Amino acid sequence: MKKPGGSVSHITTPVRAWAHRFAFLLLVASAFGLMLLGKADVLLVERTRTAITDAVAPILDLASRPADTINGIADALSEMTNLRAENELLRRENDRLRSWQALAQKLEAENTALRRLTDMVPDSGLRFVTARVIGDTGGAFARSVLVNAGARDGVSKGQAAITSAGLAGRVAEAGKRSARVLLVTDINSRIPVLIGKGRNRAILAGDNTVQPKLLYLAPQVDVARGDQVVTSGHGGAFPPGLPVGVVSQVGEGVLRVEPYVDWSHIEYLRLADYELSGVLFSPGATNGTISVDASPPGNQEGAQRAER
Repeated sequence: MKKPGGSVSHITTPVRAWAHRFAFLLLVASAFGLMLLGKADVLLVERTRTAITDAVAPILDLASRPADTINGIADALSEMTNLRAENELLRRENDRLRSWQALAQKLEAENTALRRLTDMVPDSGLRFVTARVIGDTGGAFARSVLVNAGARDGVSKGQAAITSAGLAGRVAEAGKRSARVLLVTDINSRIPVLIGKGRNRAILAGDNTVQPKLLYLAPQVDVARGDQVVTSGHGGAFPPGLPVGVVSQVGEGVLRVEPYVDWSHIEYLRLADYELSGVLFSPGATNGTISVDASPPGNQEGAQRAER
């Protein structure tokens, strides 16, 4: 004899409806009950939570392994792709460096042969000290900085102060523990320079602006913006070829140079001793005045009066 199939469904339907209607209240009541239970027996709740965590941990571990494996494979593929690109870049750079190496070796051989032919006197030695800038004594009428190296470190008056970008100035005063560096933008700075590919001689004169001027340039000389300015080595104050800057202004009777050195970010200076004897110290100077051979082309009398 068949039992009516709808009897069980007929009984559970009101229960389900009641549960749906009061589900929120039941959840709140359950949470409140668990809170009371946790307060009443903390040890029991902790043990229960630990047991549940221990039971679920292996499942979570198994579930996370495929994701970790996929992530590992993706990372490996990405690294292989990056390695191939870096390999190709390194190959090209290696080829380029080899070509430069061959050119450098060729130029070195030619340079050696030319030196032998001309009996050229080799350049003087180079000693340098790297010092940190500890103060800026510049103002409206001076452009100089203080460094934390002095005579005890081998620093002496007249040494060149350079950065990775180019010439910054020279040591004007050297104490035992510190030194003052006169920048090329100072109004007292006078430096013999060469301009452009024509190697035209001039004097780089500071005027307390960020871009010093070019003086004593021959009238027939053609100078253009962007021409490189380097030290000439005349007068023996600096060795030839130190980069100074580029011509930034041409016209209106004024030629200005934009130095390579970023004056707002000078943190370290290399004080280089090129073992040159062209810096003449004024006999009665008490303020670190230095005289150099900075005469314009064809004017030998000005060589003894050009002051830095």
